[in-house]
Amino acid sequence: MKPSAKGLQSIALMGRFRYIACIRVGMKVLCIADHVDPFIYSASVKSRFSDVSFILSAGDLALEYYDFIVSTLNKPLYFVFGNHHILERESYLRRQDPFTQIARKQVGPTYTGGTFLEGRVLSERGLILAGLGGSIWYNGGENQYTNFSMFFSMIPLFPKLVWNRIFRGRYLDILLTHSPPYGINDLPDPCHTGFKVFLWFMRVFKPKYLIHGHVHLYDRNAVREVQYRRTRIVNAFDHIVIELENQK
Repeated sequence: MKPSAKGLQSIALMGRFRYIACIRVGMKVLCIADHVDPFIYSASVKSRFSDVSFILSAGDLALEYYDFIVSTLNKPLYFVFGNHHILERESYLRRQDPFTQIARKQVGPTYTGGTFLEGRVLSERGLILAGLGGSIWYNGGENQYTNFSMFFSMIPLFPKLVWNRIFRGRYLDILLTHSPPYGINDLPDPCHTGFKVFLWFMRVFKPKYLIHGHVHLYDRNAVREVQYRRTRIVNAFDHIVIELENQK
């Protein structure tokens, strides 16, 4: 028996109410990227970050670092790969990458501490998460993409995002990437230019947050957070704790 249109609307509204209630509690998320932070890689990490709900890594970090964080904090960790520290990436791929010439075997992950989010849509504590790894193409290395090939990497996300919009009232809450969007938190050099297609993604799917890495912040006064339409864009270099807010 198919649900009525009124029933589907009720389900979507219920999902939206659950989302708002979740956001209002001030859930904290530890975001990391690109650099092993001694503030985290220490014996006092548990006392410093005991109140975070989960961890997001925007890439370019060794998997052993994730294992330390997960085993110490005992909290879920989600990650994508960047353009460095990608030796183990092929172990996490579920199918052959169409944008590289290296034939890959479908083997299981070598580490179990974190959850590989690249090309997937998952839920955590009532929040909808999606991941897109890699950087802009600059020298033909592994996990580098043009805007065109990055768009095709997004396509597997679309069915679940649309399903979320119908039944949960929104497409997603957090998009985790390695690279920033074009013109926002990026740099003008060929390696650190952001993706123009991420701007399109934010306009269409309206994530509340886009968490990225790739661009290192050595100046304490450097801009780390920018608002683009309905999306708050955060550079997770080293680490940052974000407290989720209810954004309309």
